[in-house]
Amino acid sequence: MSQTTMAVEQSGEMPATGRQAEDNAAGAAPLTLSIVIPVYNEEKTVQELVRRVVRAPLPGGMQRQIICVNDCSRDGTAAKLDALPQMFPGTNFVIIHKPVNQGKGAALRDGFKHATGDIVLIQDADLEYDPNDYPKLLQPILEGQADVVYGSRFMGGEPHRVLYFWHTVGNRLLTWFSNMFTNLNLTDMEVCYKVFRREVLQRITLRCNRFGFEPEITAKIARLRPRLRIYEVGISYHGRSYEEGKKITWKDGIKAILAIIRYGLCD
Repeated sequence: MSQTTMAVEQSGEMPATGRQAEDNAAGAAPLTLSIVIPVYNEEKTVQELVRRVVRAPLPGGMQRQIICVNDCSRDGTAAKLDALPQMFPGTNFVIIHKPVNQGKGAALRDGFKHATGDIVLIQDADLEYDPNDYPKLLQPILEGQADVVYGSRFMGGEPHRVLYFWHTVGNRLLTWFSNMFTNLNLTDMEVCYKVFRREVLQRITLRCNRFGFEPEITAKIARLRPRLRIYEVGISYHGRSYEEGKKITWKDGIKAILAIIRYGLCD
């Protein structure tokens, strides 16, 4: 495992709002956002994705920590990641290379261990999700209204690429089934964009190694007491086809159903 750490990038700032503006006025240190990116065989997209993450607007002086976890990729991803600190000098990077492929859930667990930010955001390494959505994802937490924020591809109001009908049906069914066990009314449980106050993640023990991470984390935040304040915000979605590298299949849907049952019934 190797790790690279650089100084913090300060560009892409936005005016402070809500509670953060009050903290800044009182002389408090700016908040830090830790962006955790699990990466597997994404040599074609990962550097462009990180460029967008580095340039993404952040509210009121927030700093960013970018944590890339290479899940033992078999293409040129490792070299692409190692080049990032030179490509984006002044950016706070943590680059982790796992010696064995374990899956998205395991990669995220490793990333969370290195997260030092006040807020932690999950970002996929492809180009399906737009970092320009960060301000709206962060707003409910920064204004003191939320502990957890989910993006939603199904709330409307943002551009979406038109692709697979049955994928949409599957995502909606998985969300509905998850809601039955959690008693939440989410519209998009399987979405990549999930944002947490770091203290929330510190209270949860995660076990699932692969795509079952999504129902597991959802079940466990729903179970925490006192009850967490969970919000959803509409996001844009630029889905890719299988020809363009999409990885998830119907088999992952079956595993998600099993994870919903498992983590919905026990910890």
